[in-house]
Amino acid sequence: MKRCDWVSSDEMYIKYHDEEWGQPVYDDDTIFEFLVLESFQAGLSWITILKKRENFRQAFDHFDYKKIASYSDKKIEALLQNTGIVRNRLKVLATVNNAKRFMEVQQEFGTFSKYIWSFVNHQPIVNTFTNIKEVPATTEISDALAKDLKKRGFKFLGSTVIYAHMQATGMVNDHITSCICYGQ
Repeated sequence: MKRCDWVSSDEMYIKYHDEEWGQPVYDDDTIFEFLVLESFQAGLSWITILKKRENFRQAFDHFDYKKIASYSDKKIEALLQNTGIVRNRLKVLATVNNAKRFMEVQQEFGTFSKYIWSFVNHQPIVNTFTNIKEVPATTEISDALAKDLKKRGFKFLGSTVIYAHMQATGMVNDHITSCICYGQ
């Protein structure tokens, strides 16, 4: 069975690739989770974040953006002492900030999903890459989305992070054409 070239033999990675990556996500809770995880991934490997995902889930109240938006300084300091997550002060502070901005977008658009999916006309973009070298790190759409998020006050969500988010949440299908998940 052929998978995308970036998938290692790690069972967690295979499960993530086969069951999550590239599957369209429309619910705000999961979209927020991926925004948090992708922002923490900046500068690190995805497998590092994936292996800490359950720790992140516990530390960040199951990615409940309403709770995260109201985190106190004490809670932030506790997160920075948590060895189970990436302890980067700027990324933790960005997560609290982004939870607040996330809810502002929800107020404006009804759901964050409606907002973010509008950048791809509410339909996944299906690419036809035959190998990993063809897959871009950014696109005009990820550039535009990152720019709009920045204008709305989001942090740690540049174009590369946003394109990774688009891939993870199925806004784009970047499975290579020979991958077992391509046609799903």
